[in-house]
Amino acid sequence: MSLDSASAAHPSTFGARHDPPARKGTWTRLLVYLIVVCGLAFIVWRIYQNRKAAANQAQMQAASLTNRPVPVQVAAVEQKPMPIFLTGLGTVTPYMSVTVKARVSGELEPVKFTEGQQVRKGETIMVIDPSPYQAALDQAKGTLAHDEALLRNAQAEVARYKALFDAGVVSRETLDADVAAQGQYEGAIAADKAAIETAQLQLDWCTIQSPIDGKIGLRLVDPGNIITANTTNLVIINQFQPIAVYFTLPEGQLPQVLRMLNEEKRLPVDAYDRGDVQKIASGELLTADNQIDTTTGTDRLKAVFDNRDGSLFPNQFVNIHLVLEDRPNALVVPSAAIQSGLQGTYVWTTGTDASGKATARIQPVRVALAEGQVTIVDSGLQKGQPVVVDGADRLRPGALVVASSGRQPAAAGAQDNGQIAAPAGGPFAPSAASSAGPRARGATPRPRSAGDPSGSDQAQPAQRVAQ
Repeated sequence: MSLDSASAAHPSTFGARHDPPARKGTWTRLLVYLIVVCGLAFIVWRIYQNRKAAANQAQMQAASLTNRPVPVQVAAVEQKPMPIFLTGLGTVTPYMSVTVKARVSGELEPVKFTEGQQVRKGETIMVIDPSPYQAALDQAKGTLAHDEALLRNAQAEVARYKALFDAGVVSRETLDADVAAQGQYEGAIAADKAAIETAQLQLDWCTIQSPIDGKIGLRLVDPGNIITANTTNLVIINQFQPIAVYFTLPEGQLPQVLRMLNEEKRLPVDAYDRGDVQKIASGELLTADNQIDTTTGTDRLKAVFDNRDGSLFPNQFVNIHLVLEDRPNALVVPSAAIQSGLQGTYVWTTGTDASGKATARIQPVRVALAEGQVTIVDSGLQKGQPVVVDGADRLRPGALVVASSGRQPAAAGAQDNGQIAAPAGGPFAPSAASSAGPRARGATPRPRSAGDPSGSDQAQPAQRVAQ
């Protein structure tokens, strides 16, 4: 029997052998796909449930925080006299400084002073060997005596020959020669007197005197050295009482200062130490330079201090406070209470709602000037009104608060008198703190407040104008 006939005779044999495995593989694949789809759906469902639970928990926590009072520290607005001033870095300079040099050459004799002592004007401090100059003076005097004797003889000759000429004994030429000789001797005497004055002057210059009242410095030349006239520096004398301080101000602050100087107003000036904490001395503004430095955009000003106690020393660096105005009833708040946003400058204040609970609210203010940890407010607050100085980053309008009194540190650089520095725009520029930005010494931007309507970063106002 052939293969084709066998296949035709038993068709069911080949069909029963191959069809069942094909159907079994299809159902297996479908089952695997179904399991994978169900697993993915379960994972998506679990993720959705977890996110929904987290959102619900966050809402519950937010609601819990909303109902929980926020602890804050508050300080009362003060009203007190506050001087307003400009600040600048100054250098103490002697009011007068003289580098003493010899006006004649010679050997330096032992000095007449002690290094560091106070000397008065006209006091002898050094002596140069006067022997050569004394000899020159004596020689000039001898020459004068010789020429005076010759002049007397010439005068006698002229008198005799004049009488003889009148009698007709001598000629006119002889008389004129004698008169000319007399004139020569008179000129020689005048030259001799000038030489004597020069010799006397050089002899006087051998004694070196202090040209000013001041404090003498270290000796630059030891006795016994030969010094050269108008070349060798002998010692430096500085005047300490009074003493000057040179400082700079930006050209934007200069017009108001010059206006007050032109009105002949006496502007007080206070000098503080390098840390701008301890007041050293008080003086007055003398004048301003006649030109602005184009490289820095600043102008130099000169202040004068009595310095009776010697607290200021030449080349000492000091912080200058140039007082422009005294405000007798200034509203003062800690600088930590000042906040800035797109809506302007504001503070957080506390009050009571209808139920008598303490709540927080935003109060817009107009800041005049700021210095360190103290700020003057022009409007928006009243004396005694509490302002938040700590904890403002967790506040929102209407939030419940628990207020406690915070300690108000004194302003840096003004602990003894509470002075305030004017911003670069002058003491009358509005909203100085809001325009100054976060330039306070040691200040860093605060995190964004949840209750800030603008949602902007907050920072403390500027302490001072950088000079």
